[in-house]
Amino acid sequence: MKKILISLLFCLSPLVQADTVKGLEIMTEVEHRDLGWADMSANLKMRLKNKNGDEHERSLRMKTLEMQNDGDKSLSIFDSPRDVKGTAFLSFTHALEADEQWLYLPALKRVKRISSSNKSGPFLGSEFAFEDLSSFELKKYHYDYLGDEVINGILCFMIETQPQYEHSGYTRTLVWIDKQRYIPIKIDYYDRKNALLKTQTFDNYQQYLGQYWRVNQSLMTNHLTGKSTALIWENYQFRQGLTERQFDKNTLKRSR
Repeated sequence: MKKILISLLFCLSPLVQADTVKGLEIMTEVEHRDLGWADMSANLKMRLKNKNGDEHERSLRMKTLEMQNDGDKSLSIFDSPRDVKGTAFLSFTHALEADEQWLYLPALKRVKRISSSNKSGPFLGSEFAFEDLSSFELKKYHYDYLGDEVINGILCFMIETQPQYEHSGYTRTLVWIDKQRYIPIKIDYYDRKNALLKTQTFDNYQQYLGQYWRVNQSLMTNHLTGKSTALIWENYQFRQGLTERQFDKNTLKRSR
């Protein structure tokens, strides 16, 4: 019986390997199609809704610098309402090393570094965790292709990812990738107990510079709390000549 099981596993292993290889190939293509935009800025509205349907809105600006051989750098600055105005968030994404993230709190007039073990915590009371705000880096995850599925009329690859870095708040995610444009349509996030925690959806994409797809709205829904956070993106601008000096943590307090 043991020999039969070993033989069966041996026969199945090429299929498992093929799924892993195809998963990596798909996500490599996702990364490849989004290289070369250099830098980007946008205006955002963040709409937070509780389980009773009550909403409040924040406005912010974000700029991002594409880095060679490393993860992207991004800076977000809140403009309203008054209780968060002037708050700034700086993030340096890395592949396998811990991301570096800092939060400037104007009420305290100090910069707080976000520890690696706290990346799963909520970002300013939203349904986005700090680790959700990092740029996509291929080496951060292991990938398995699970098949094809239609989401909102769009034929998608279904990919399971497992984080390859420490202190993630997720055991895995399920990602649906548009087979034509190689962009995410939906992501399910599973917590450390492997239970479905959150779902993020992406709507109304627009193409820029004849190549790069950017979403106009994304929605993160927390299945445990009934809360949600929507991000509405406006006024995308590319290749403005941003430099690393504009993403220096020492100038975080002076961000306006």
